Amino acid sequence: MGQSEDIIFSKHKIADLELKNRIIKSGCFEGMSPGGGVSQALIDHHTQIAAGGVAMTTVAYCSVSFDGRAYEHEMWMREELVPDLQKLTTAVHRREAAASIQLGHCGYFASRSVIGQRPVGASAKFNLFRLSFCRTMTHRDISEKTKDFTRAAELAREAGFDAVEIHAGHGYLISQFISPYTNKRKDEYGGSLENRMRFPMEVIKSIRRRLGDGFPVLVKMNLYDGFKGGLELDEAVEVAKMFEAAGASAVIPSSGFTSKTPFMMLRGNVPVKEMVDNQKEFLTKVGLHLFGKFIVREIPYRRLFHFGDALKILRAVDIPVVYVGGVVTEEDIRKVLDAGFAFVQMGRGLIRDAGFVNKLQKKIHEEPLCDHCNRCVAAMDAGGVYCVSEQEGFK
Repeated sequence: MGQSEDIIFSKHKIADLELKNRIIKSGCFEGMSPGGGVSQALIDHHTQIAAGGVAMTTVAYCSVSFDGRAYEHEMWMREELVPDLQKLTTAVHRREAAASIQLGHCGYFASRSVIGQRPVGASAKFNLFRLSFCRTMTHRDISEKTKDFTRAAELAREAGFDAVEIHAGHGYLISQFISPYTNKRKDEYGGSLENRMRFPMEVIKSIRRRLGDGFPVLVKMNLYDGFKGGLELDEAVEVAKMFEAAGASAVIPSSGFTSKTPFMMLRGNVPVKEMVDNQKEFLTKVGLHLFGKFIVREIPYRRLFHFGDALKILRAVDIPVVYVGGVVTEEDIRKVLDAGFAFVQMGRGLIRDAGFVNKLQKKIHEEPLCDHCNRCVAAMDAGGVYCVSEQEGFK
């Protein structure tokens, strides 16, 4: 193969970590952490992804503390979890792949019934999805959460993860500070973008100090929230620069706000009925049933839907930029890499076919990878993520 053909399978680095190719499994909530722990199903899921040829697989949403969870089956980081996480990273490494873990906090859309207390947020805010009202974080809360993020990253490294991905997008806690929609503070953590970025930058700087210069710290961030009054692209470019200055090793530009525009990050069909059917929490089921069509707006799918906007981030920073959004074919991957993105993250396509990368290398892959029905999203709350279309017979 010529040089332009094998860029997908060329090695490339994030900080000191060299990855064997340019395809990373994105963090897609697995729904395989009953009680907030590590199940064998979770280990098997990432082992299969690793065996399928990706350079790195990302264990999705792990809360940095108990109070950052929206569901009982969301993982939360603590010392006693390390041995089980080591089983997962060891299994991934045996398949010659690297392992990353996505660390975050739900902020104002954490579930009170799960965490046993009132959720916290950048500012007091009503959450229609949860039918709950959070309290504004104090300076002490901010300091504690910074420590929680830092300690979670340290434990992740202890558990054998090769990288951490800090979730600063999609309306999670860090994103709630960045977005003018959720940050109405009047102190040094609110108002100007510099102030709204103060807590996010404190988190990244603290993690960087604890883990050292060479350990990969990726940051998932928003290009835009997707509604009036939220984060817009012009500010997102500045956000990326500030994350770079704080010590991020790479950024992953995405979009959408979980409590307002949750399917902006996915696009395609919204399986409201399946989502309602699979909810176990009564208030969440009622909220989805009554307001699902209003909360979860359907946004038409198109291939590489973040491409043009993510290019603006790519041109603004010197660190690697990882592309995510609407990648379903070899052609898509090559277009992204040829444009200068360092890596491609893939989610739903690899849920459908974990062996896609190996097939791609052997020139025996199938297309299309995904029909964007998004029923895999509903399956996350019904025992664990899987491709419903594949099980039924992919068309």
